Amino acid sequence: MPLPLYGIAQVAGTDRAAVRYPVRLRAPMNEPTADDAALARSLDDLKFARQSGFAQAFVIGVATELHAVADQFARAYVVPKRFNYLADGDVIGIDPGSGRFRVHYRRASSHNSFLVTERCNHYCLMCSQPPKNVDDRWILKEIRSTLLLIDKTTKTLGFTGGEPLLDWEEFIDVLRVCRDALPNTAVHVLSNGRGFARNAIVDAWSSVKHPNLMVGIPLYAAVDHVHDYVVQAAGAFDETLLGILKLKDRGARVELRVVLHAITVRHLVHTCRWIARNIPFLDHVALMGLENTGFAIANEGILGIDPMDYQDELSCSVEALASAGMNVSIYNLPLCVLREAVRPFAVRSISDWKNGYGEECMRCTQQKNCAGMFTSGRPKLSRGIRAIA
Repeated sequence: MPLPLYGIAQVAGTDRAAVRYPVRLRAPMNEPTADDAALARSLDDLKFARQSGFAQAFVIGVATELHAVADQFARAYVVPKRFNYLADGDVIGIDPGSGRFRVHYRRASSHNSFLVTERCNHYCLMCSQPPKNVDDRWILKEIRSTLLLIDKTTKTLGFTGGEPLLDWEEFIDVLRVCRDALPNTAVHVLSNGRGFARNAIVDAWSSVKHPNLMVGIPLYAAVDHVHDYVVQAAGAFDETLLGILKLKDRGARVELRVVLHAITVRHLVHTCRWIARNIPFLDHVALMGLENTGFAIANEGILGIDPMDYQDELSCSVEALASAGMNVSIYNLPLCVLREAVRPFAVRSISDWKNGYGEECMRCTQQKNCAGMFTSGRPKLSRGIRAIA
């Protein structure tokens, strides 16, 4: 099962009319700031937290009444034991009115990412985060506050959506916060790239001058109408390609992504040869296995294909890109379904909170090097899953 990243806490001592706010969890022996809550798993932890001067307590699975905790702290949150994985330095966002909270950041994880918005100007056939027409601009304000609480040694952060550039001015401000507050953290943004066709947006992006910023942009075919069909947006191919060219003209780092399913693999070899011939200056190309969640489930009839059935196309595509000197990787596919020649290009890419391995994997000599499988949505196992001797 995927790691639980959201839930409902019992809350006490809070202003129920207050807006959502971030809280950093700290071990009870630490010296707290105003944004910190003591992470307590026992009554002894609560005692240490009082001695350390914590005004807030985040209590996991302690068999004590809420009012008993509330009497000792200005603010208290009590959550079930399934959140026992939370640790010192993690950050949550909590709505004091409903008690609903979401884990924003885990210090021990290398897969931290922020959902910027649920809105999008695409309606991709396989979208794992189906878009919603909602006013969620408050998320960007919460992200800005959260970034100030994140460990300065964090190696990477991601931003995704929806389409993060729909509110591009506010999002560019978020990138500036990353640059100033987390100068040693690599930042990766997922965008459909169409916004960069506008000079105002691409110039603002360039002006951030972040030392380690990359944008990941999908291009699903070298044939315009195929890409437009997959993303369900007329004219998307032209705007996306123009955006990529403008980004590279300004020296930005760009990753191109191709999600592999029954529609895209039919054009994959042609697409990758076209990429190698026309935009070889990309910084990275990722060929990505499909996550069977969101719209991918509803559209399984037109998207579904076992990775074993596109190994010819995948091998030829990797060869075309690598032969052109391009940096290419295979994401989200277990090693056992890949031909040996392309296994060196495979990356352990699935986020740790939704990554899993099957029974066969327990006997595999390559498990530590393998991406494994998605546990989100409705996981589908390839017929090629087996232990590698």
